[in-house]
This record gives sequence, C-alpha cells and structure tokens, in this order.
Amino acid sequence: MNIPNTNPRRKTDLALTRTESGGATCPRGAILVHLEQRQTEWDGLSRLEELVELVRAGGYESRGVVSGRKQVPSPSHFLGSGKVKELVACVHETGCQTVVVNHSLTSVQARNLNQETGAAILDRTGLILEIFSERAKSYEGKLQVELARLQYAAGRLVRGWSHLERQKGGIGLRGPGETQLETDRRLIAKRVSTLEGRLRSFEKHRAIERRSRAGAPLVALVGYTNVGKSTLFREWTGAPAEVADQLFATLDPTWRQLRLPFGTQGILVDTVGFIRDLPHELVAAFRATLSETRLADLILHVVDASAPGYRLQIDVVNQVLEEIGAGTVPRIEVMNKIDRLGRMPELERNPDGMPERVWISADQRTGFDLLGEATLAYLKRSAEWGSVIIDDSEGAFRAALYSLGAVRSEHRLETGRTEMTLCLTPADRARLTHRFHFAPERWHCWRSACEVPAYQVASGG
Repeated sequence: MNIPNTNPRRKTDLALTRTESGGATCPRGAILVHLEQRQTEWDGLSRLEELVELVRAGGYESRGVVSGRKQVPSPSHFLGSGKVKELVACVHETGCQTVVVNHSLTSVQARNLNQETGAAILDRTGLILEIFSERAKSYEGKLQVELARLQYAAGRLVRGWSHLERQKGGIGLRGPGETQLETDRRLIAKRVSTLEGRLRSFEKHRAIERRSRAGAPLVALVGYTNVGKSTLFREWTGAPAEVADQLFATLDPTWRQLRLPFGTQGILVDTVGFIRDLPHELVAAFRATLSETRLADLILHVVDASAPGYRLQIDVVNQVLEEIGAGTVPRIEVMNKIDRLGRMPELERNPDGMPERVWISADQRTGFDLLGEATLAYLKRSAEWGSVIIDDSEGAFRAALYSLGAVRSEHRLETGRTEMTLCLTPADRARLTHRFHFAPERWHCWRSACEVPAYQVASGG
C-alpha cells in the first residue's frame, strides 16, 4: 500500500511504497527522513526529490518517508518526539534496517535515533561519502574518498566518546574511555597522515603534467551534479565518457583535446559535480583534483535549464568555486537541455560585448557552434599583438598562422622575406614556438591587444 505523506502541507508523488508483506526485512530498503527547517524557494518537494535520487545513487530502495517542519531541530534526536514515534512505527512495519536523514546529524542525534529505531542511521553527509566511495575508480580518487571518510569519522569519534573522557582518574589512574579514545584517534591520525602524503605525490605528478601541457589553454566543465557535463564533454570532444542519469556518475577528472574555430586548440577537463551541502571533508580531500578548475583559463558552468530550481543550483556551484579559490576565474554559463524547453540555441552577451550565457542541448548537439564562439572569445581576450619575419621556405608556419586567424597584415620586404603582423594568445604563440622550433627572439614588439582597436578575424592563407 502507498505510504501517505506525513506532512499535510505538502503532497508528493514519489511513489514510496512499503512491502506488501508489511513485515518483510529489506536489507537495502531505507526510510527517508526530511525536515523542513526554513521556508525557501528550494525547500520541500524538490529537496525531498533530491534525497530520493541520492538514495537511489547509493544503492538503496526507498520504502517510506517521514517528513515535517521544525524551525529548531531537537538537540537529542533531531526530530520531535511525535516524529520519532512515527519513524519507529514506520521502521518496524516495513522491516527496513536503514534510516537516511536528509540533514547532517551530530553523533548524539544519530546514536539516539539508532537506539529508538534499532536501524542504522545514515545522515546526508554519510550518504554522499558512501556514494563517492562506491563510484571512485582511480587510485587517487579512492585515496581522496578514504581521507574524507576518516576525517568525517574522526569528528564524530571525538563527540561520541566525550562522555568517557570525563572518567579520568587521579594520579596514576586513567579512565577506560581515555584509552580507547586515544587509541582510535592515533590510528585515524596515522592513516590520515599516510593518505595526505600519498596525495601530495599525486599533486606533484599533476604539476608535471601541467608543465607538459603548457601553452594549451585549459577549459574546465563544472556544474551541479547530473546536469549533463559528461554528455557535453563526450559530444563536444568525441571522447568516450561515462554518461548516466544519476547523481555523481563522474568522480575522476578526465582531460581531452578541444578543437575550437580557426584551428585554436585547448584542453577540456570534466570534473566532479557539486551538490548542495557538499561535505566539507570531500571539498578538502578533492582540493588537489579541483585545482584544475582553480587554474583553468575559463570555466564553463553547465546548468540544467529545465530544472525548476536551477538558479539556486547556480548559487551552490558558485559558492563551492569561491571555497576552492576559483571565484575569480572567467566563466560562461552553459544553459543545457533546451530541447526540454522547446527553446532555440542562443548566445547572450554582457554590456561589454563578452559572452555571458549560451543556450544549448548537449544531447541533441545543438548550439555547439555558439559555445565554441563564446569559448574562443574568452581565450582570445588575452591575445597580444606583434610581428614576425619569415622566409619563403616557412610556408607551413605561415599556413598555421592563417589557420589560427592570427594574421592581420603582411608585406614583402626588400630582402625577399615577409613581415607578418599578428594577434596571438600567449598559449598559441608558445605552441607554435614548440611545434616549429621557432626561435623565441624572432617574435617582435609584442604588446597587449587592448592597446589596439578590435579587429575582424582574418581569413585566407
């Protein structure tokens, strides 16, 4: 039979059902607990729907929901006494062994709920950590998740054993809780130190890889989880990427070459998706991986334009970007899934004429030309003006300059050589220097592009 919504102010069609047997044990079944603490645009049904998706991503099956509204959670059980009784009844009737709470709990609240219900209590932070633990594939990703889980456990360990710390005796005596607590602290601290050392070695290796990519602009895809970043990455680069309609389908970053108009090339990196109330332990553990976003030349913020709460999802992502030090990196909002809105592709610009927002459909491959134009505009913003003198034998080099749209003018010198006036980004100039073994001193009189009027992209060759 269907479980009625316990919050009379809200109605839901989440189809959360109990087992017909009424008392059958469901090892992976879970009772969901959602408590509205404040009234905002994103509260209520959408928050509960997100919890259902998180539970599904964690491999659990929703068997019931207990929801309500309370401005100040109970310090002992989080829920009020009436909701605790309702939760106990729901757990006993369904036989579920897990309760998932859509909030962060203190160790005291989790312990008390466990004692009342007899079920395992999993809060929002613990559920997200569990999902990350199952989805991490690379060795570095697994180390990062393990570090986050240990830091999470360490905080709960201190609070959970604090009542035993007070059992310290007099001179020469030690309370029983102190020995166990200190032992657990020491074991966790030792493992955390080991993991941090291994992750530092990965960061050194990542720095070496960055130097090998020097000269190629880095474009990072970021966004709320399950907004279509991996689909865009796959369709835009042609590279295989895991795509699934679920939260946190991608954890490990992936790099691929990105080809833009006029022959400009760059590196596109797909990163882990963000979510509201992302555990601070995960942000800290994944800081090295997220450094690719902080060091990017441009951030493409992918948004699910069909999601009702997409504006608040944008705020969540911007908050995390600020937290990891990427708040000042130039960014473009990529409004994805316009096919669900019946909207045509569009490029919006800010008052300065720079691209600000692009409306596309990654699944239908529409709007990619506008996205490439917007990306190129930001990467070319750092272009510098100068000149080179080449010989007739350097035709391949001349053709490469034209393919990049870098040539502004050229004229023949009396010596028989050709002087070319160019506008190039430092990245393109470095790549050409390396590719053609071009002597750096042959680049003449380079200055900022802002010192000259805007130009039309040259064609020909």
